[in-house]
Amino acid sequence: MLAVYLFIALWAVVGLGLFFIAMRGRVTGPGVEVPTPTTGGRRATGIVYLVTYVGFGVALPLVFLTGNHHNANRQIGGIKLTAAEKKGRQLFGQNCGVCHTLAATNSVGKVGPNLDQIQPSTSLVLHTIQNGCLQNPPPSQSNQTCLGQGTMPSNILLGNQANEVAQFVAKVAGKE
Repeated sequence: MLAVYLFIALWAVVGLGLFFIAMRGRVTGPGVEVPTPTTGGRRATGIVYLVTYVGFGVALPLVFLTGNHHNANRQIGGIKLTAAEKKGRQLFGQNCGVCHTLAATNSVGKVGPNLDQIQPSTSLVLHTIQNGCLQNPPPSQSNQTCLGQGTMPSNILLGNQANEVAQFVAKVAGKE
């Protein structure tokens, strides 16, 4: 965020510099006769420049930088997220994105399966979160078979958090 403010400050300084250079005076030289502007004309020109500078140099960039921030957090690739799915996105980034690939969170994990490719249902994601998975499970634990290359421990997330991640993944996997 600091970089954004520094970028705005840079262009504000450049704009102010150009503004003051433009307001400095008139062109003079041999053979050039420029009528001297009246005080009222200079004042009106200054006001027009100032309003233009503030409007286009400050207000418009601020509108673009802050205007859509709230809506951008509520959707991914045009898919609107509920409050639970939004929280699921945060939890996925904190707990799952290291191992799994999911475009909606910009995660590119290589150990677990690519969730954009398999597009799991809510129940499959929830089942895997609860039971984990093993590379070569014994026949008695066949419900723990992994689709990826790693081993996932069970109960990484519990209760409502597991449901939120499962809903989020099922909604956005393969959609972006």
